[in-house]
Amino acid sequence: MAYKDRKTRKLFVETWKNRGYEKGETQQFWLSLLTNVLGYEHNDTVLFEHHTSTGGYIDVWIRQSDVMIEQKGIEIDLDKEEPRQGTLKTPLQQVQDYAASLPITEQPKYLITCNFETFRIYDRTKYGDAELKDNKFEFTLEDLIDHPEYLSCIVDPGNSRLRKEQEVSEQAGRLIGDLYDMLLKQYHDQDSEETKHSLNVLCVRIVFCLFCEDAGLFGEPDAFCNYLSKVDPSNIRIKLQHLFDNLDKPRSERDEYDEDIKVFPYVNGGLFKEKVIIPNFTQELKDFLIDKMALQVNWSNISPTIFGGIFESTLNPETRRKGGMHYTSPENIHKVIDPLFLNDLKAEFDAIRTNEELSVIQKRNRYKKFHEKLCSLVFFDPACGSGNFLTETYICLRRLEYAVLKEYKSKQVSLFDSAIEGEVQLRIKLDQFYGIEINDFAVAVAETALWISRLKANQEYLLLLDLDEKDFPLTDRANIICENALRFDWNDLVEPSRVSYILGNPPFLGHISRSEEQSNELRNVWERDDIGRLDYVTGWYKKASDYADGFNIDVAFVSTNSISMGEPVPVLFGYLFSHGWNIKFAHRTFYWESDSLEQAHVHVVIVALTKVKCPHYLFLYNHGKLVQEQKVGNINGYLLDAPNIFIEQRRDVLSPYLNPVTMGNMPRGTDLIVEPEDVETILNDHIASKYLRRFVMGRELIQNKERYCLWMEEADLQELMKSPILKYRLERIKKSRLESSAKSTRDMADTPHLFGQRAFIPRGTYLGIPKVFSENREYATCDLLNADVIPGDKVYVCDDPDGLQFAVISSKVFILWQKAIGGRLKSDCSFSNTVVWNNFPFPEITDRLRQRIISTGKNILDTRSLYPDKSLADLYDPDKMPEDLKAAHEANDRAVMDAYGFSYDMTEPEIVAELMKMYQVLTMEN
Repeated sequence: MAYKDRKTRKLFVETWKNRGYEKGETQQFWLSLLTNVLGYEHNDTVLFEHHTSTGGYIDVWIRQSDVMIEQKGIEIDLDKEEPRQGTLKTPLQQVQDYAASLPITEQPKYLITCNFETFRIYDRTKYGDAELKDNKFEFTLEDLIDHPEYLSCIVDPGNSRLRKEQEVSEQAGRLIGDLYDMLLKQYHDQDSEETKHSLNVLCVRIVFCLFCEDAGLFGEPDAFCNYLSKVDPSNIRIKLQHLFDNLDKPRSERDEYDEDIKVFPYVNGGLFKEKVIIPNFTQELKDFLIDKMALQVNWSNISPTIFGGIFESTLNPETRRKGGMHYTSPENIHKVIDPLFLNDLKAEFDAIRTNEELSVIQKRNRYKKFHEKLCSLVFFDPACGSGNFLTETYICLRRLEYAVLKEYKSKQVSLFDSAIEGEVQLRIKLDQFYGIEINDFAVAVAETALWISRLKANQEYLLLLDLDEKDFPLTDRANIICENALRFDWNDLVEPSRVSYILGNPPFLGHISRSEEQSNELRNVWERDDIGRLDYVTGWYKKASDYADGFNIDVAFVSTNSISMGEPVPVLFGYLFSHGWNIKFAHRTFYWESDSLEQAHVHVVIVALTKVKCPHYLFLYNHGKLVQEQKVGNINGYLLDAPNIFIEQRRDVLSPYLNPVTMGNMPRGTDLIVEPEDVETILNDHIASKYLRRFVMGRELIQNKERYCLWMEEADLQELMKSPILKYRLERIKKSRLESSAKSTRDMADTPHLFGQRAFIPRGTYLGIPKVFSENREYATCDLLNADVIPGDKVYVCDDPDGLQFAVISSKVFILWQKAIGGRLKSDCSFSNTVVWNNFPFPEITDRLRQRIISTGKNILDTRSLYPDKSLADLYDPDKMPEDLKAAHEANDRAVMDAYGFSYDMTEPEIVAELMKMYQVLTMEN
């Protein structure tokens, strides 16, 4: 739990010591406590002075945490009775009455009484209301300095409404999956598209009915359950079809004598319009639907944001085959929507609310304009899936709208006064939301999730504002269509002049995983034949850029992290920057976790684009966790605080002090490789033993694994065939090469004793660089190798007779360059000679400084030699790196930084920014 530091907590306590006026300072006190003691992040959801149905006012209701507080002035005795609604009551009795006045599902777990000096906490989950008085946990204001955990009930994730919604949603998802399987068995043609479509629609309708029943939106309690419970299983399909027909029919058009249907409203919205196949029910199916689903789960507690994703992934045949339930967590969605628009909207609202210089009428007018702004915003997700981004956005806007309307009411210049009756009709509507999704079932789920969000929000308005929003018929709906977003003209869905924000997470599909059809889509979108390493998501960036050209639209997408690394950067961001876009904010690489029964995550970035001048923010992560939010001067295509420079592939080395790097050798025949268990056999052969060499790929280099090869570069093939072992191996190599579909490989069949591709013949000491190494290590895990070691194709190499190349690549300066502009395999660093090494701006140095750098590099090797049993993976484990090795690297870092003239206290972003400036200068000179 993110409690604030002791100094901040102490300052809060000292500020509030010996003071506290109930009417004037309750809100200020609790908001400050939540922020400066508990680090609570949902202050905008805390309710103050909420009017109950019994006529009283709840002082503080932290609804998200299931906590209700009765606040008294500092002079009030918490055991003293006071007259309330004609009865003498203690503060505890007051808050108990307020809790009891709420619906059962809204009643809090914890009650707190407080007089600014003393806190008493009562746990209603452990004790009945009659026992609470004698079972309190009491502490003082000063105790919070050292014990903020005394108020842990407020920040404990287990108490949050979001956690409860998540648990119910996951339980509901499992039940829906089971229902799907049971229903599918009842269809005659289980594999037909008509069956799959009908089953999906049927499940969507059942979920909607279960939600409406538990939310009290049907005419009487348990209406759906009662409608089916007395029906014989063989007749349920007919009864369901009859119900669905009437839910899509105005009451005036129904059979007035049909008593079973009278309790159900006219829903409209198109959800029940289509005629689909409903199979026969068995007794088992009926019992499961009623006993396990309808009666055991409160469907009104599901989270539309979470459940939409679960529902779609559970029932969508494409995702269902992969197993598990997958959904995007609200936490991850807020990484996009908060900095894109929600933080600004909340700040704008708060600026009105806290401005004490405004008169009541002035505030009312400001609120009115702000509310009109909320109702005018239009959101477009061109890869909306099950609609979770749109759903969470809608929920957040409705909460903000609630806060605005509550302020209207509290100022007694009410939005609901008859003089301004027309204004009450202005509301945030579903038709402010647009989406494109290629899967028709996901479209249905997205629409249903948004409808459920609307109905839940209406219920909150009734509970919190005494405002009865009209639930049915559904008169507005989101504009979500089933199309291929890269082929469809977005203008045909909504004109860009109406759109405020474009957002979402297009498919996580790297360039390697593209199908030929998807590659063709990218070629069409980018209008170029050569799309190289562009990931599929870049098509959405290109289309969004073209669509929004000339309009004030901000764009934010979650993307595969490779768009900000290596070769794709100049193509994608070169285009965007040249068309006037700049990066508003960006999240550097982190895990996009799919909260599910089977965790699935990919490495992603978030990039937000704008054409408006504004502050730029970078969000930095370590091990997938947010570590820093930075306000920066610029964000370039590598998601760095640096100029808009693009690092293109380069054939030659930029710095004259760096040697050319090439890839190692590719065997093109597994029989040229000798595993450790076969070494003794080779050594016993007097011909074969002459050619046995140590062989290293990236794994062998980093983990010090034994592996060998037969290196017969200068051997005579006729002599080799005299060895039974070599003859057997070489014949197998020749046969496999001849069978290859590649002509270049078939041409190698005449020289089976040679590696197929020999890019580097070791002649002396050389540098070995793994093609991929872990992002978690502070330095590149490279090594100097001798001529007896043969490098494979997963290792890059360069001659390094004096060790300068090793010292340079072992420096902090180099690894920062690598991580900034190099490619990635998942999140690990992917070395490239043409992009990373050849472009590395190593400066001109004196002979004296050169010798110093070579010496510090040698000291690293000498220190490593003190640990002969440890691999590079062991030595460079960030949690276990030996202190003397750290010291050796730090000395090398200082030597290399001196070569650049860098100050030792420069931050990592500052170093990278300077390297990019140097690169820019050097490339202009060359």
